Amino acid sequence: MLFKTYSIYTTSTKHLLHRKSIINPAFNLHTKPISSLKVVWRRDPQLDHAIERDKPYKICSKVVKEVLNEPGQVIPLRYLENRRERLRLNVRISTFLNKNPALFDVYQDRIKPKSEPVRFVRVSHRLRNFLEEEKRIVLENEGWIVSKLCKLLMMAKDKVLSVDKLVHVKREFGFPNDFLVNLVPNYPNYFRLIGPPEEGKSFLELVEWNPEFAKSIIEQRAEDEFRLTGIRIRPNFYYKLPPGFFLRKEMREWIRDWLELDYISPYVDVSHLDQASQEMEKRTVGVFHELLSLSLFKRIPVPILGKFSDEYRFSNAFSSVFTRHSGIFYMSLKGGIKTAMLREAYKDSELIQRDPLLEIKDKFIQLLEEGWQERQEQLRSQREEVKKNRVMMALGDGDTDGQESSRELDGQEVK
Repeated sequence: MLFKTYSIYTTSTKHLLHRKSIINPAFNLHTKPISSLKVVWRRDPQLDHAIERDKPYKICSKVVKEVLNEPGQVIPLRYLENRRERLRLNVRISTFLNKNPALFDVYQDRIKPKSEPVRFVRVSHRLRNFLEEEKRIVLENEGWIVSKLCKLLMMAKDKVLSVDKLVHVKREFGFPNDFLVNLVPNYPNYFRLIGPPEEGKSFLELVEWNPEFAKSIIEQRAEDEFRLTGIRIRPNFYYKLPPGFFLRKEMREWIRDWLELDYISPYVDVSHLDQASQEMEKRTVGVFHELLSLSLFKRIPVPILGKFSDEYRFSNAFSSVFTRHSGIFYMSLKGGIKTAMLREAYKDSELIQRDPLLEIKDKFIQLLEEGWQERQEQLRSQREEVKKNRVMMALGDGDTDGQESSRELDGQEVK
């Protein structure tokens, strides 16, 4: 089911909706509150698979960050084993290290000068090379990272966000671990850190408003279409339901009329709008669309989005937006975590709208695969060696049997 969103409108939207409500009161957008419009959640196996496929990468990335955060970037293996539950590892650390040989080296050392040597884990030479590549990619895309950070601040109602919250979402948007120390101070024209560096009391404030950054992905798409075709179209959402997904007639009509409302940029002031209005719903969907578009994987866990409810003016029941607008979003329940996903960014289970910072993931996956291939070759060599030894043992047993049979025959001849 596909709704056309790029078209030229010559009739006033408000006049059109008013005329529909006169002809048929069922079309009146104000007869029912938005919260009463329910859509049954339906699983999308393709998008769930996209999350499942990234699971090995995310687990490996967590363990790497755990070791990198240690003094000297080394840690006793048994200490790492004690953190297995927090890291959500379903295998022992030793098993994990064997399965991913490219990441770490294991060596013997003492925790204390007079203690017995124990196994330690340290970053491998190949992983260090990857970390240098990561720095290069971040540096090449620093302008994009700065624009992302500006956009997050520009969408906030007071143009300010908690430092703790930004640190919590840095992985979702591809911000480097040290962005507050080594990036923010380099752009005093855009950013200002305010408040004491205590938990929950430090904030990042926008200093300068850049009109180029105040252009949403949807608005940029409409401009690109105009440059390509010469036809000016109005910005709107791309709305497509997955195969087999069904909406009741009443909901289809509501969505059609809702799409005809003017697009509201996530960067404009909406303090005058009623929280329960259709316009505010349009703006809220626009904010979620922009946040997901700016994220690395075009998906963000719903609890993380909820942390910004006050700053971005989300209602208490904001998560219902993802099921109510199932042609724009998908809410996955994979892994027991609600994750909001942007449908248009995926083709089946493949991410087609790629962030330039995803080159870091590609390099990391390449490193992992090199290790996996080496391990397979080692296992293959071990199996061949075992097979060869068994053959040699069988041949040896055959020679022994032959010698015993020969001695028995010789004894019979003597008799």
